[in-house]
Amino acid sequence: MKNNVEKNTTEKILVLDFGGQYNQLIARRVREQHVYAEIKPYNKISADEIRSVGYKGIIFTGGPNSVYDESSPHYDPEILELGIPILGICYGVQLMAYMAEGEICSAENSSEYGKTLVYTEKNVLFRDVPEESVCWMSHTDFVKTPPVGFNVIAHTEKCPCAAMCDESRKLYGVQFHPEVTHTVYGKQMLRNFLFEICSCAGEWKMENFVENSIEKYRSKLAGKRVLLALSGGVDSSVAAVLLHKAIGQNLTCVFVDHGLLRKDEGDFVEQTFRSQFGMNLIRVNAQDRFLNKLSGVTEPERKRKIIGEEFIRVFEDEAKKLGKMDVLVQGTIYPDVVESGNGDSAVIKSHHNVGGLPDVISFDEIVEPFRELFKDEVREAGTQLGIPHELVWRQPFPGPGLAVRVIGEITKEKLDILREADAIFREEIAKAGLEGTTNQYFAVLTDLRSVGVMGDARTYGYTIALRAVTTDDFMTAEWTRLPYEVLERASSRITNEVGGITRVVYDITSKPPATVEWE
Repeated sequence: MKNNVEKNTTEKILVLDFGGQYNQLIARRVREQHVYAEIKPYNKISADEIRSVGYKGIIFTGGPNSVYDESSPHYDPEILELGIPILGICYGVQLMAYMAEGEICSAENSSEYGKTLVYTEKNVLFRDVPEESVCWMSHTDFVKTPPVGFNVIAHTEKCPCAAMCDESRKLYGVQFHPEVTHTVYGKQMLRNFLFEICSCAGEWKMENFVENSIEKYRSKLAGKRVLLALSGGVDSSVAAVLLHKAIGQNLTCVFVDHGLLRKDEGDFVEQTFRSQFGMNLIRVNAQDRFLNKLSGVTEPERKRKIIGEEFIRVFEDEAKKLGKMDVLVQGTIYPDVVESGNGDSAVIKSHHNVGGLPDVISFDEIVEPFRELFKDEVREAGTQLGIPHELVWRQPFPGPGLAVRVIGEITKEKLDILREADAIFREEIAKAGLEGTTNQYFAVLTDLRSVGVMGDARTYGYTIALRAVTTDDFMTAEWTRLPYEVLERASSRITNEVGGITRVVYDITSKPPATVEWE
């Protein structure tokens, strides 16, 4: 069978999004089982459309609302009668109960947040799951009385209905989050839903994605002049190599050096793609242009939007120099789309490469080859394309670059300070052989200034925050327990080698409640 994301229609799971922040994580967990999953906002697809697609199963996501709130997301109860297996998670199980005329209750003493012991009964959903296990709860409302036809199949000390099911209609719901790593047997529960309840075959794989994508874009973009927005990050880099293999010299890569990159990064990007891959590469040195636009701006979302808008303006300018360009390629991936707001989901942060083209842009269309893929899937595609390991597995880096790692106003002086501090931290991680033990690590220049002493003189400088997280999905993350001696060496070097720094702190906040980036 063909395994290209767009061509594979044989077996799909619908993740119906009701505003939860774990929606993409649910989809990722399904794909880990080699079953293709796609996320659709609840208000962008009808029950009739769901029926026509032929989904093998549906998962209702969580959400921040109460089902009794008139403004909360609801859905047509007909979905429960489609004959398609459904798994409701958190708000999803409450909504399922509400649609089937069960009773939802809200009480302060029933709320649960964090790791909670859940007691399960024998059921196909809990096959190979101990009767007592740790799950991740995050709720105030809960199902007090299941609908007619449903049975309670799990409980906690505070929640009498931690899971319910109507086996005859293959309708299941859990109050906890099986998709997060804190739910110890969550993957097994999802696997049971996919293979035991939905009867999935698990044949979707990334192995043929590269081959099918090259074939598709060779045909789709034949004879067209294509401009690719190359940031130098993993996503746009893999997209560049894939499109280059598909259309060769019809692809022009514009690398915008906005002055917000890490130390020596611009030169590395230029050398890799121009020399190693032989691409048509234009490097635009636009540092002054971006700094002027960012002057006086301190609000994080405003920074992101300015940078995104300026990226488009730069591409427009380059396109005018190159003549008519038909297509713009961007390295947008699934997390970019979801975190920028999908349907009624809460917007965590804006991404400069999400949202389509402004009306004034001169391109006819936009191509986003990885819009449906997660970061690790893009890395896998990059490996299959033969991109060097050091590029495919390089540190994640936000599109707005250091602009969201400098808290407050952006200046050249602050960027130079941060570049040096960040390079030192990364060097010390590498020297200690810890690159594979933490998934992302970087420095942040805070807007906090404090008193220090150097020699016999009193100083007043900035505070650098160091950040390192361990995660397998970037939707949740634990702060990394780096050895004290590594932190000590990094701190000592930064305060001694980087002018303007008097204090170094280490961020020990996990996600949630924090995000990985500071802005």
